[in-house]
Amino acid sequence: MNRSLGILSGCLTLLTGFLLVAPSVASPLPPEPLPLAKTPQVEVSPTQPMRFPNAYGSHPEFPLEWWYVTGHLHDDSGQTYGFQVTFFRVRPTKVWDNPSAFNPRQLIFAQAAIADPRIGHLLTAQSSATTALGLAGAARDRTQVWIDSWRLQQDGDGYRTQVDSRHFRLNLQLQTTGKPLLEGPDGISQKGPDPQNASYYYSLPQLRVHGQLRLQGQEHRVEGRAWLDHEWSDAYLPKGAVGWDWLGLNLDDGGALMLFRMRAGNGKALWLAGTWRHADGRVEYLPASAIHMQPTQFWTSASTGARYPIAWKIRAGSLEFALRPLMADQQFRALASTGTTYWEGAVTAWQKDRQVGSGYLELTGYAKALQLPEAPVTGKTGVPQRSPSP
Repeated sequence: MNRSLGILSGCLTLLTGFLLVAPSVASPLPPEPLPLAKTPQVEVSPTQPMRFPNAYGSHPEFPLEWWYVTGHLHDDSGQTYGFQVTFFRVRPTKVWDNPSAFNPRQLIFAQAAIADPRIGHLLTAQSSATTALGLAGAARDRTQVWIDSWRLQQDGDGYRTQVDSRHFRLNLQLQTTGKPLLEGPDGISQKGPDPQNASYYYSLPQLRVHGQLRLQGQEHRVEGRAWLDHEWSDAYLPKGAVGWDWLGLNLDDGGALMLFRMRAGNGKALWLAGTWRHADGRVEYLPASAIHMQPTQFWTSASTGARYPIAWKIRAGSLEFALRPLMADQQFRALASTGTTYWEGAVTAWQKDRQVGSGYLELTGYAKALQLPEAPVTGKTGVPQRSPSP
């Protein structure tokens, strides 16, 4: 989803740390640096629409790619949890033409979180690795992305995800209930008025979930529903954008709704768009004129001072509802992976006193305006490194 373009802004800054390390002993550098191998020129274009099953796999010719799974879980006692599992693949803008197995041609970052209202704040975990030596990777022919034991992969006609961290452990099966939802005609999602501000983007909403959650030393059998996003792009944020507000909502009638707005520094929307899959399967692409998003409640982080709009009044086409957070503090400080801070939280949708949906809301650029710097270039070959889960 477009949200990850800014979250990955920190990835390219962290790339310096992966590349500016000791040379590989297996393949020492020559006296003079090798010539640069340029990344192939790629672009999101209507002349190359999204195609399945290739779309399920990784697209390493693009510099940015991400897989997001978010959802709501319930255990046998009726307790509700929110969960997030995210994998990012980053390709440097230039790589050194070195055949060493230690050459970090691709980087994988991962983030995971559990929202438990009884705890009152997110439990988070992070990991990072290069694809060198098979410590991490992303398959091209199917969804299979991993860092060590962390993984998200296709499994039969569904998916399986696993996260093992100090604070929690997740092992979930995700069953698809319908075909992929293209987030824009031919799977091309426009992020601004410039055609270059676009991505390939599809979602799998209404995933049925079951599995195990280990939390605070206790095993919980859980079930629920989730939303999977897969997006890849070479695009940057639209000019003037400092962040965005994104919503993925599984509707209780079986439909699904995705909305996002690219936000300027003064808080006004630079670009709004959405996709509504109705309960009967009909897909409606929503222009800015059909969308209204008004914050109704704010929460200020004591650790960062960021003020997030965590509750909203929303109109999307003929659909109107109020959005409420599962809990207020769902800020994710991803300083050990992508280096960014954002609010990503479980939410529910209500019409008067009746719940009509559940999903996830993401708010970026509130702690600090998002930027996407140029990837640094170095003459040294990187060795694989990993960031431990906090």
